[in-house]
Amino acid sequence: MLKNELPKALSHLQHSNIAPVDLAQAVIGPGMAVYTGYANVLDAEGKPLTVRDALALINQILDEALAQQEGDFDADSRWALAWFEQAGFSEGDYGVAEILSKAKNTSIQGMVQDGILAAKAGKVHLIRPDELKDNWDPEKDQRLTAWEMAHQLIRALESDGESAAAALAAKLGSKAEIARELAYRLYTLCERKKRAAEALSYNSLVLSWPEIIRLSTGRKEQKVTQVGIFETDDIQIA
Repeated sequence: MLKNELPKALSHLQHSNIAPVDLAQAVIGPGMAVYTGYANVLDAEGKPLTVRDALALINQILDEALAQQEGDFDADSRWALAWFEQAGFSEGDYGVAEILSKAKNTSIQGMVQDGILAAKAGKVHLIRPDELKDNWDPEKDQRLTAWEMAHQLIRALESDGESAAAALAAKLGSKAEIARELAYRLYTLCERKKRAAEALSYNSLVLSWPEIIRLSTGRKEQKVTQVGIFETDDIQIA
């Protein structure tokens, strides 16, 4: 039952834009509702499931549900997630990275060219948000990935605020939503690995999301209005 109900609760909570830092606590309610809905809940060995065991199981299924969402991401982003879990933004061996890239159906060279990865002298590392190019234009990017979108939005947010992030979100349009979904997954990885600084960035992106989208919508409406002003019917002069 938990495996059926928790993913639904997770989806609802994410759509309500709950902060990633509060997500694990928030799913306890729906999870315990399943647990307390039965007179007896048994574990795999047929023994009564304690409250502590139930909480551990809820956390485990939450992590599994978030991992299942990785199927929504492109190959580059799935590789980056797996690499980030192992190494964060630190350097790692090129050979290990290449083996992983083949498993994820992508290439090291492609990710280097896209600007999310650096490779030199037998080492690779994911590029930090503050090291990304500040003139990135998603409308001209031929290899647009969820990873790049999320971290470019973080770069803009942390360097120039919500308005700058909104300018990127306006260009991304509906594709921007996948960046928010990725931020949830990355936060849980950071929390597990005790990477507080990175976790803060992903949490901040989600917290700022409603305002980023509000501002980006205003930008798109303004652009449409400006285009409309300069569009005129053909005039025939007799």
